[in-house]
Amino acid sequence: MADNLDNIADKLESEAAAAEATIAPTPQLDEASERNLKLILDIPLRVTVELGRTKMAVSDLLNLGQGSVVELSKLAGEPMEVLVNDKLIARGEAVVVNEKFGVRLTDIISTKERVEQLK
Repeated sequence: MADNLDNIADKLESEAAAAEATIAPTPQLDEASERNLKLILDIPLRVTVELGRTKMAVSDLLNLGQGSVVELSKLAGEPMEVLVNDKLIARGEAVVVNEKFGVRLTDIISTKERVEQLK
């Protein structure tokens, strides 16, 4: 088990290094833009990773107990959705990092699609 976690950790580190190498340099901001950006950097946002959804009747909900299985709308292996303040911004896959679950982003929603969600 420990070897498996070490292998996963090594893989994540190498993928993170590769991702950093491919990220385009951040454009330089003028002083006014940088001040404006600093105003919003501390605003808290609710980030949700959605594994799936389902609908059920109240009677079915009340019959749930320990060991019950709730079937979700998504298939196993299908990408999870990453929502910020209930707006879809990305899709990803589940990973384990230091014995905690995480999500590796596989697809970022384009700016155009995000703007369309606001309408």
